[in-house]
Amino acid sequence: MSIVLAIILLLPHLSVFILSRKLQQKHGKNYHPIGGTIFNQLLNFNRLQHYMTYLAGKYKTYRLLSPFRNEIYTTDPANVEYILKTNLDNYGKGWYHNSILKDLLGDGIFTVDGDKWRQQRKVSSCEFSTKVLRNFSSIIFQKKVGKLAHILYEAAISKPDNGYSGSLDEINLRFNF
Repeated sequence: MSIVLAIILLLPHLSVFILSRKLQQKHGKNYHPIGGTIFNQLLNFNRLQHYMTYLAGKYKTYRLLSPFRNEIYTTDPANVEYILKTNLDNYGKGWYHNSILKDLLGDGIFTVDGDKWRQQRKVSSCEFSTKVLRNFSSIIFQKKVGKLAHILYEAAISKPDNGYSGSLDEINLRFNF
């Protein structure tokens, strides 16, 4: 029984090793290290977020292999810039993500590639400029501060037996959400 269990546990690691060697021999390229396979994700499903964080700490950029597709994950700022800015055409979302997200997000910036993506990016970059975001956030901040000042003023002048009774935690929670 223990031999069968050992084989089942070693099988994903052995398959990763064999696949990585074959890919390097076939293409002669150096690929990012393999962080695991879909089997590793399934084994760590109940703690998947922690597992992915562990891999990101161990490797700045790594691959996860599955039978039908491979995925690249990176936390390296230079790689993020390269993917999103310098060489975007090589790192598209593809039909898989488009088919999953299209019903929810339509043909927006999060689901399309190529020229459609560039058009969406150009439109949205105007709305997310530093000046527009600063103006928007300052207007919201001013409104919220006015409401907070009014609530605190009412609480300060009211008598405990017939006025406001509450805690600052309650007020803080209201203004954080």
